[in-house]
Amino acid sequence: MGSGIWSTDVYDAADRYRRATGASAFSYSDSGARTVHPALDPRGAVRESRDSAEHPLSTPIAVLFDVTGSMGHVPRVLQSKLPQLLGLLLRQGYAPDPQLMFGAIGDATCDRVPLQVGQFESDNRMDDDLGRIVLEGGGGGQMTESYELALYFMARHTVTDSWEKRGRRGYLFIIGDELAYPRVDRRQVARLIGDDLRENVPLRQIVDEVTRRWDTYYLLPAGSAYAGSRKVLDFWRDLLGQHAVELDDLDAVCETIALTVGLGEQAIDLDAGLRDLDRAGSTAGRTVSRALARLGGGRRTVATLPFAPADGSGVTRL
Repeated sequence: MGSGIWSTDVYDAADRYRRATGASAFSYSDSGARTVHPALDPRGAVRESRDSAEHPLSTPIAVLFDVTGSMGHVPRVLQSKLPQLLGLLLRQGYAPDPQLMFGAIGDATCDRVPLQVGQFESDNRMDDDLGRIVLEGGGGGQMTESYELALYFMARHTVTDSWEKRGRRGYLFIIGDELAYPRVDRRQVARLIGDDLRENVPLRQIVDEVTRRWDTYYLLPAGSAYAGSRKVLDFWRDLLGQHAVELDDLDAVCETIALTVGLGEQAIDLDAGLRDLDRAGSTAGRTVSRALARLGGGRRTVATLPFAPADGSGVTRL
């Protein structure tokens, strides 16, 4: 729900303990778990980002990543760089009261754990949610994963004060390297999420729904099976326009997310963000610069309710 305060000291202490004992940051998965952790089970769940006395202007940020095949190492990179991400968002003031939610995407046609969704958190519980993710591998082997199920959950099973009180979109980042299925399958939704749909939902319809309330980005990183694929990039750019972004270094994912949020909140321009990375000792500046040059000065969040752009897509074109 987003209460509490992030502490790098707490994170560092937990990291030192794991190193000293040989424990894994992903102990649930590495212990052999093959079912979704109860805290990340999407069935019957709603994920909320709410204001509080601690965080009166909550900014919801959701990061969902493909954990199939060559993408299975992405959450390990995110977990190791979580302090840098929070440091930029908090210390540099890129977003007021950021609340992060992590989740994982597989293939509902064949994987045992095709959708995992954590809660929005402001404190070190976000690290706990990362550690509960099952790093399944697998996947269907046909260049398609169930991204559309994750989009469905974000469209119909999230509630944010940022939108309801202020008419401001949250941020959704999907990290992957494959295509979505062409429709949300009603049987998969019933089995995994618990909704009783009368018919399948076309992919473009669910993209329109989710982008109405979420500034949605697709990140295609180097090192994945289909990195650099024009087919994948063109597929997502047809759905999301310039919000489909290539990364030539997976290690730059956290910095890319942070600067994208900073640009979107108009807290920085790209040059200022790159200077922040340099001062923080990050080596990701060149990758981030290339990836985000298309985004220019950022986007404008929703100002009125209800909101729908003229083209009906919900995607802000820059």
